[in-house]
Amino acid sequence: MKRLLRKATTIIGVSVIAVGLLVCSLLSFNQTAGATNQSGRLITIHDRGDEKVLLSNAATIGDALKDAGIVIDNRDAVEPKADVKLVASEYQINIYRARPVLIIDGATRQKIVTPYQTPEQILKDVGTTLYPEDKAKITQSENILVDGAGLLLTIDRATVFNFNLYGNRTEARTQGATVADMLRAKGLELDASDRVSVPLTTPITPGLEVRVWREGKQTVTVQEPVQFDTEQIRDADHEIGYKAVQTAGQVGQRNVTYEIEIQDGVEVNRKEIVSLVTTEPLKQIEIIGVKPKTLPYTGGGTKSEWLGASNIAESDWGYADFMVGRESGWNPNSVNKSSGACGLAQALPCSKVPGNPYNPIDSLNWMNSYVNGRYGGWANAYAFWNAHHWY
Repeated sequence: MKRLLRKATTIIGVSVIAVGLLVCSLLSFNQTAGATNQSGRLITIHDRGDEKVLLSNAATIGDALKDAGIVIDNRDAVEPKADVKLVASEYQINIYRARPVLIIDGATRQKIVTPYQTPEQILKDVGTTLYPEDKAKITQSENILVDGAGLLLTIDRATVFNFNLYGNRTEARTQGATVADMLRAKGLELDASDRVSVPLTTPITPGLEVRVWREGKQTVTVQEPVQFDTEQIRDADHEIGYKAVQTAGQVGQRNVTYEIEIQDGVEVNRKEIVSLVTTEPLKQIEIIGVKPKTLPYTGGGTKSEWLGASNIAESDWGYADFMVGRESGWNPNSVNKSSGACGLAQALPCSKVPGNPYNPIDSLNWMNSYVNGRYGGWANAYAFWNAHHWY
């Protein structure tokens, strides 16, 4: 009985000791982790093949580099950039040191200092266009004293030629030696009905004209402009000849699909199948002057004097008085702001009136001729005005 109790007591003791050790381990791990978190962020710096690791409490990438005693030239490149704020627990920093590179582009040689590594990055940095068909490579200089740089960036420009592919003419580029090489490089497989304007063995030379077409009927979709409409607003405050654009018009675009027929490389027929406007045109609004260039009337007088001096028969003065009063209020210098009609008779355009349209006599004489010619007399014109409120 005593032996059994002793054994049980021993097992319980071992268990208590094991639990105690586990708790101590956990406390020790938490303390260690807390100490690590408080010691800074883990920064790994890659600089010209060297790797440097440090813990830093710096606020930015640039500050961390200063803490590490690393000097950055203003032509060097740092990724992430030096002004990036440190918020994560660890960072990988790459430093690309600027070095001289000689760019050889045909007969042009340009020496630069750049931190960039690839030909595409270097050429973009100096503003040199590299087309997809061009080739560029970086090599070590064999004579630094002559080249002035340890690295050479050599551009192999593609040959520029004129390419008309199924009616779409463009300036194209290729590294291919022949027309067949060019078509192969561009992934173009000729159909049985396709034709080429030159033999496939023709060498590609600068400015060469190459045309590919397909015999028979086919469809082609092209972009075409949609012209805008123009609306003109007549402004009586400006003289005749004045013109100004209030709202500039904009040309629209439409996609048009045609069925075309080709014979011996020449289009012999074209028929529109469908059209879709992709960009609506914007109407242009223009202001045009309608004010006559003659000076306004300043001669004075009354309507009775003006009627007496005009060609209007005295028996028709009552009709004339009524109509002129409604049209212009017997103001010789009256101008309709909307239409530009002017003078006692409100002639439209003013240039219809012989002489000065603002002169009461000239205006009344024109009105008399107009009324008699159009309506056969003042009485008929008066009746028409009452019915329509214009004449």
